[in-house]
Amino acid sequence: MRIATFNVNGVNGRLERLLDWLADTKPDVACLQELKSDSFPARALEQAGYGAVWHGQKSWNGVAILARGAAPIETRRGLPGEGSGAQARYIEAAVKGVLVGCLYAPNGNPVGSARYAAKLAWYDRFAAHAEALLATGQPVALAGDYNIMPTDLDVYAPERWRGDALFQPELKARYAALRDAGWVDGIRDVFGEGERVYTFWKYWRNAFQRDAGLRIDHVLLSPVLAARLESAGVDSHHRAKAGASDHAPAWVELEG
Repeated sequence: MRIATFNVNGVNGRLERLLDWLADTKPDVACLQELKSDSFPARALEQAGYGAVWHGQKSWNGVAILARGAAPIETRRGLPGEGSGAQARYIEAAVKGVLVGCLYAPNGNPVGSARYAAKLAWYDRFAAHAEALLATGQPVALAGDYNIMPTDLDVYAPERWRGDALFQPELKARYAALRDAGWVDGIRDVFGEGERVYTFWKYWRNAFQRDAGLRIDHVLLSPVLAARLESAGVDSHHRAKAGASDHAPAWVELEG
């Protein structure tokens, strides 16, 4: 079973690229972020063999969960404690015996701003919900754009990012706390603590060609699901295509 996460950076504008990736890699579950639309191409995805649930927002944010040959059963839209006007950053569904949460965390820049404070508050809500999910003992995957580089290994030039909201000690500590609680970083677990692997490259200064990247897209697995972990990877060749998102799809492969 392959669970993937992909920040598509505009689902309608890059629908061709999304469909190309789905046809090429055939993930069983695909979590999408940054839909940037309240209009979702459900019919085109259905024709490609994928059922979907989504939580869209005009021009910004937006998350979706796709399931190959199945219809995801939505279990939650938004995090506990969020009001009705909250940004579209979290959706959750049961898919093929696994509870899947798809998230698009706030960017939070600049540090010290109201946006940064909102990011910290969002992560506190997310951590509380993740703790409740972990307590169920069920197979759960939390996949998405976390907008955090967890360690120096996850950024091409750490010294250049010390002042960025994606690389602040208090955010990295929140991510580390998730792992300490029992969540397994599927991609890092497979690649190990010595190998660099990136999921995002800026569009300018030939960042992709220079492999000047960041790892900000993660798949956290509950212990019962992590026991099934076989492999993981990043479909970076799709980032190289014309009109691609600035993110590449990342995925984990599970037994069964």
